[in-house]
Amino acid sequence: MRVSQAASARLEGDRMRIHICSAIALISFVAVGCTAAKTSNTARTSTEQLLISNAVDQSLDKIDFTPFRGHQVFLNEKYVDCVDKPYLIASVRHRILKAGGRLVDSADKSQVTVELRAGAVGTFSSDSFIGVPEIVLPGVVTLPEVRLAERKSQLGTAKVGLVAYETATGQALGTGGMSLAQSQDNNWYVAGTGPFRSGALKTEITRGTTGAAAMQYADVPPVVAFSPIPQQETQLAQEPDKLNSVDPVSLEEHMNGPDWVKPAN
Repeated sequence: MRVSQAASARLEGDRMRIHICSAIALISFVAVGCTAAKTSNTARTSTEQLLISNAVDQSLDKIDFTPFRGHQVFLNEKYVDCVDKPYLIASVRHRILKAGGRLVDSADKSQVTVELRAGAVGTFSSDSFIGVPEIVLPGVVTLPEVRLAERKSQLGTAKVGLVAYETATGQALGTGGMSLAQSQDNNWYVAGTGPFRSGALKTEITRGTTGAAAMQYADVPPVVAFSPIPQQETQLAQEPDKLNSVDPVSLEEHMNGPDWVKPAN
């Protein structure tokens, strides 16, 4: 009887420990920690800006600026009105300088005037997928959308026009023309995984961040340190030279010599 009571007490103790462990496990599972982080994005994404700048660069790559070599060139930008206007203007200036032209800040100083215009500078987005679209049945039944594969594309376009003429005469130098280029960024999603990127933008990013382009030629220190300002050396006053002592005997001989001219009385 005593053995049975002891066994019963041990069994009851084991049950109690099991209940306690289960309660602890349940509390640990329910009372999990939560962390929230606030993030923000710029009004214009970097992808949009890169698509536009890439399209601008490609359009200017098609233009030969070497005829301006050795000439004073004024870039007339008053006909440019588009997004990222500063980048377009600065890129044209860079191409002229790279070709050997000399930029001036006014038309009266120039031999050649180049007029720049923008036909189109912007982006376009498209979204397509393979799957089942959302279906609304009569009543309250709605079948959700199922996307097995999805492609999201964004396209950047730049159409740039240029004409050049002699500043003094206004005579056109050639026919000028227009240059059109596009840059594309494709993002693929398959069964909820991705994105798998492709397009000209991915090529540009890879080319600009790998190989020789990844080398760092200047490194800003991670700490701030300044050197003391050098003190100006104070010029010390020089001691006057000592006067040589004069021997009275030698002075008398010198005065009686032939080269000495006695002062008039």
